[in-house]
Amino acid sequence: MYGLINIGFGNVVVGDRVIAIVNPGSQPLKRLRDVAESQGKLLEVNHGRKTRAFVITDSGHVIASAIQPETITNRFTQNFYDIEKALERIRKEAFNG
Repeated sequence: MYGLINIGFGNVVVGDRVIAIVNPGSQPLKRLRDVAESQGKLLEVNHGRKTRAFVITDSGHVIASAIQPETITNRFTQNFYDIEKALERIRKEAFNG
């Protein structure tokens, strides 16, 4: 119930498919990137810029983004609150209407 989340440069991901947003600095995550690349499941959407976050999906895809993990997380949170507000408004209209 997160909708589409902007992960930079006009690229979006389906929020409900994301299982982790991580900082790519550690050695295990560098190996994860290599494995995803060898399996054809690495998507680089950073437009040649430094990778600042990996978005990992439930399908095993690893998406390299130039946006900080905290920024992407904040976008998730904001989308969630926006959707909840819209649902609350719809519920009130349906109940009162």
